[in-house]
Amino acid sequence: MQMAQAAGLRGRILITIGLLILVRFGVFLPVPGIDRVAFAREIQNSPVIGFLDIFSGGGLSALGIFALGILPFINASIIMQLLTAALPALENLQKNEGEAGRRKISQITRYVALGWAVIQSTGLTVGLLRNFAINFNWLFVVQTVLALCAGSMFVMWVSELITERGIGNGASLLIFINIVAVLPRTLGNTIEFAQQGGRETIAQVVLLLLVFLVTIVGIVFVQEGTRRIPIISARRQVGKRLYRERKNYLPLRLNQGGVMPIIFASAVLILPASLAGLPIFTQTDENGALTGAGQVLQGIATALQPGRWQYILVYLVLILFFSYFYASLIVNPIDMSQNLKKMGASIPGIRPGKATSDYIERVINRLTFLGAIFLGIVATAPTAVESATGVTTLRGLGATSLLILVGVAIDTAKQIQTYVISQRYEGMVKK
Repeated sequence: MQMAQAAGLRGRILITIGLLILVRFGVFLPVPGIDRVAFAREIQNSPVIGFLDIFSGGGLSALGIFALGILPFINASIIMQLLTAALPALENLQKNEGEAGRRKISQITRYVALGWAVIQSTGLTVGLLRNFAINFNWLFVVQTVLALCAGSMFVMWVSELITERGIGNGASLLIFINIVAVLPRTLGNTIEFAQQGGRETIAQVVLLLLVFLVTIVGIVFVQEGTRRIPIISARRQVGKRLYRERKNYLPLRLNQGGVMPIIFASAVLILPASLAGLPIFTQTDENGALTGAGQVLQGIATALQPGRWQYILVYLVLILFFSYFYASLIVNPIDMSQNLKKMGASIPGIRPGKATSDYIERVINRLTFLGAIFLGIVATAPTAVESATGVTTLRGLGATSLLILVGVAIDTAKQIQTYVISQRYEGMVKK
């Protein structure tokens, strides 16, 4: 009811829905000159392609012009955030140049995304699609690379439009809608698998679904978990009026980065398979075997296939790393300590200044570690159960997709709630 009455919010929701539908149509616009039947048959049992296909909403298996989807932009964001933490010039742009600095960083991120789209599309065209091209030549390579790059840049532009004029979280929402689009096919394959097997197969499928439900509960717990640090506002006098001490709390989230550590960790896991398809890494010797760096990358890509213990171990380490990385970007203990001092507030038993910032930093580090470990367990448990039960029809979905679905749903609901509250306050001010 409140959403229907909020005209501004209604417009943002309609814009978001329209743009998401537009992106879904683009997934099914085919790249010309490819034997799709042979390609679909070849990649049917490839776990890496299936994992990539989830993030493109079926665009990769359908060989649409949006086959790369939002992945180049996600990879570019990872690169830029790592560079921002490492290079003082970029850090100065982000922290001290205000809105103008953030716009410059956004522009650089777009250029990096374009370069990464060229690398990925070239690797996909020369490394994978050459075997399924009706007429493979330099013109086919140029046309396919241009089509895939243009599609990726359009998806990136749509994600920015959703962030600015829609309900926010553009890149996350695009990944969300792509995963949702693949759900009916995945569930249909699972039901068919259960029907073809006996009671034991049905029990295995039910067990896996129960683990997924427990996973969803765990995700909500991690996303919503907070540590409330008590703070006391000092007694003060304004004119003749005396304000008493006020008790409040400082909320610190268990998982500061939300769903982004999961998305970034998944994107990094895909990198070896993406790079292995580049022409520079596909050179072979006289026996047809890969040589040099290509052989190493192919070995890494094979080891990091979903379900293997190497994949689970690296996934856990990446989740831990990006959780700490995002916590350092989002929360600054020194700034929080200074703001508390300016407000005349303090943490009971902790002296203002450096002691307060050190205390907040210790609490954040502990929370981030607990949140990352919990996220890692929630992310890898269904994969382990899939391997134990032998139910592989849901492998394309997996815990990673569940984490993204639930995390983005929670963040979007909070975003909409914020708009509703702001509309209510605006109405109160006008009255």
